[in-house]
Amino acid sequence: MQPVEQRDEVEMLSLMLLIRRFEERASQQYQAQKIGGFCHLYIGQEAVVTGAIAAVRDDDYVITAYRDHAHALARGTSPDACMAELFGKETGCSRGLGGSMHFFDKQHHMYGGHAIVAAHIPLAVGLAFAIKYRGEDRVTLCFFGDGAINQGAFHEALNLAALYRLPIVFICENNLFAMGTSVQRSTSLRQIVDRAEGYDIPGEIVDGMNFREVRDKVAEIVDSIRKEPHPAFLEMRTYRYRGHSMSDPASYRTKQELEKYRLDDPITRLRAQLTREGKLTNEQFDLLDKRAKETVLAAVKFAEKSPQPPLDTLYDYTYADGATEPDRPRPVEPAQERREVAPSPSTNSP
Repeated sequence: MQPVEQRDEVEMLSLMLLIRRFEERASQQYQAQKIGGFCHLYIGQEAVVTGAIAAVRDDDYVITAYRDHAHALARGTSPDACMAELFGKETGCSRGLGGSMHFFDKQHHMYGGHAIVAAHIPLAVGLAFAIKYRGEDRVTLCFFGDGAINQGAFHEALNLAALYRLPIVFICENNLFAMGTSVQRSTSLRQIVDRAEGYDIPGEIVDGMNFREVRDKVAEIVDSIRKEPHPAFLEMRTYRYRGHSMSDPASYRTKQELEKYRLDDPITRLRAQLTREGKLTNEQFDLLDKRAKETVLAAVKFAEKSPQPPLDTLYDYTYADGATEPDRPRPVEPAQERREVAPSPSTNSP
């Protein structure tokens, strides 16, 4: 990818189209029983990951939950490798051993794809800790859904990130439903972003259906983090058009609600902006869409022709082999500017 300031918005629109068409084709292949297990689609949320990825460097870290196809594609993983992983083939990005919820691509610094709700958030903090430990200027982007904020791991991770002032952006993709439960029925706070305040982490609400707003806000925060490491929290208000997973008919939503959000489709919005500014014609958009469909169809054919993983690889990667002790830089200390805690009456203070 190009540096942030040079990334062409038409290319980003093309990426959003690729994600949308990939997910639609994945749905079709799942229904045709070519894809097994769980399958969670990202349709409707494309502006979040595309905008965020457009605001960081290629060597920054990305980690997410199980709705991860889009994150891998946005990070640069090939559609062929993504589709092959869905098919459980050896040519998949996780060699067919991970499936839909466990996309990995170390080359592009995409570190999962994690199925247990909120379990990857402490791992994201570990990635950010490694950055500070090594004295690098990288940033970690940690994506998760609104359902993750009520898990204990979420709170423990935010506490550590704040304590050590780690270079991480917590990105909550608030699509209004944790599985089939409305966020209004599962979360006591009216605004998810207020969870960050309890850990002295700056937070903001972002229109997750607006590519430009997402990109610009993430870019602003990442620039601040590179100058002086600190955690940040963004509540991206977005919407998924499909159910929680392929097995979810989404009967808990009304057709009126769904149509309301479809009118604010992130792809349609960016297309309209570029068209008004003379940067895109209808013919160019149609060509981008055609290329996306062709790319995804080719990925399906690639996956169908790819071999199954050999049975003797079933237990590969269960344990780390040949690990060596790395050079140890100076330890990272908790932030010194933290307020001192007054000793309890029983403490013998000097």
